[in-house]
Amino acid sequence: MQWFRRKRSRYERIRQRGRDLYDAAAQRDLPWARSIPARMIREGFLRLVLQPLMEIYLRRRATGKERLDRVNGPVILVANHSSHIDTPVILAALPRKLRKRTAVAAAADYFYRNRLIAAAVSLVFNTVPIDRNGGGLGQKTTGNLDKLLDQGWNLLVYPEGTRKGGSGRLRRGAAVLAQRHNLPVVPIKVSGTSDAYPVGRFWPRRLRYRAISKRHPIDISFGDPIQPTEDPNALIEKVAQFFASGKPDSVNGGSSSAKRLTRSK
Repeated sequence: MQWFRRKRSRYERIRQRGRDLYDAAAQRDLPWARSIPARMIREGFLRLVLQPLMEIYLRRRATGKERLDRVNGPVILVANHSSHIDTPVILAALPRKLRKRTAVAAAADYFYRNRLIAAAVSLVFNTVPIDRNGGGLGQKTTGNLDKLLDQGWNLLVYPEGTRKGGSGRLRRGAAVLAQRHNLPVVPIKVSGTSDAYPVGRFWPRRLRYRAISKRHPIDISFGDPIQPTEDPNALIEKVAQFFASGKPDSVNGGSSSAKRLTRSK
């Protein structure tokens, strides 16, 4: 007697793919990077190494930071993405009380292929792996992120899914997570990092004008926290509107104030 395997439906294949993605991401995650010793090393590295390096290449300005004063507890930070330097720029601009409890969603297929690189980014930036191919929507594919949010961690997400931003297409994963955990979303607009550290370049560069080099101007704008709605599409649309304008009062209203992170040169 010959046995034939029943062909799985498209829905069953999608569910299995989700389970595979979740299992792969969970196995690559490095929980030790969220331990107290790792947090102390990470904060020291940011202050003593990353901050001085950024001072050489970047002239940073943060706008709307007062909006974060109202944030208590876990929050989902949603930012545009055009450069590898976006993450340290955003983390440095965050208040320490948020930064020390913030994990960064990182592409598993890019940062977690090599164990050494995975350990380095996990320690320095507190990254957690996600699979970009799955869209980040299903509960199975975001199980490791769900656990972090339940444990009180903030999460920094790049909904564009790639450094080639500006396409206008934002994935709904962050909005779905916000709805599932009833957490506010804080939109963050970063400008100027693609010029300082473009895609394909090994190291940042200074802005050159004839024989003079200057630091690149970088703007980090924080928007009002957006409360989750029943429709993730509506929430992510508000984020897209903020990315397009880059103004802290463009979504929910209110005034903004600027705080210089470094002295202009």
